[in-house]
Amino acid sequence: MAISKDFKIIIVGIILGVSLLLSTALASLVFWNARSQGSLSVTGSARQSVVADNAKWTGSWTRRVTVANLKAGYASIAKDEALVTSFLQSKGISADEMSIGPVSMDEVYKYNDTSPSTEREYNLHQSVLVSSNDVEKITGLAKNTKALVDNGVIFSTGNPEYYYSKLADLRVSLLGNAIRDAEARADKIASAGGKKLGNLVSAAGGVVQVLPAGSVEVSDYGSYDTGSINKEVMITVKAGFELR
Repeated sequence: MAISKDFKIIIVGIILGVSLLLSTALASLVFWNARSQGSLSVTGSARQSVVADNAKWTGSWTRRVTVANLKAGYASIAKDEALVTSFLQSKGISADEMSIGPVSMDEVYKYNDTSPSTEREYNLHQSVLVSSNDVEKITGLAKNTKALVDNGVIFSTGNPEYYYSKLADLRVSLLGNAIRDAEARADKIASAGGKKLGNLVSAAGGVVQVLPAGSVEVSDYGSYDTGSINKEVMITVKAGFELR
């Protein structure tokens, strides 16, 4: 039997009416619970801009040699090391600011090689790590290594990494600011529910976020941006308060 159009409208109206009643009842229950609970938990946050006060930079050089020329290859690497050291010193890098690693060797695997030579070849690698509190000096150094290439060094440069050394002390002060922020938020929520905010009963600090200046991208596990000189340190805290 076909259902009339009017009957369908009546059924839809009944369903909408029941849904509205259930939604109203649920909202009332949530509001009653919010008013009746004896405590309130709120998350607060605090940010502060900082400037990196330490920079690290890595450069490396390489030589490809055959098995028969390994001795000559190591001699070339040693010559390259002397040139790199002299270059860094000319740029104001002291011996304490540079750390040169040992020579490493990797075999060169030739895939789909049709050349008649079967002699094994190796890449010899060596690197230097430079660390300094002069951030601008490291930034300039990383951009100006052409002189090494001009002297025959097969040199590659990495990106500088920038750090803030007083992060532990800053975290302590930011925790206090974050708690005050949480208290201000909690006070507004309590007032809206007809309550007064009581004593702080619990506080748990969140992870530290070291972000590029102006960034809003955070991680649940914390983050530490090393690519920017200008940074923002952010911390969150979950605070619990009594309600009266």
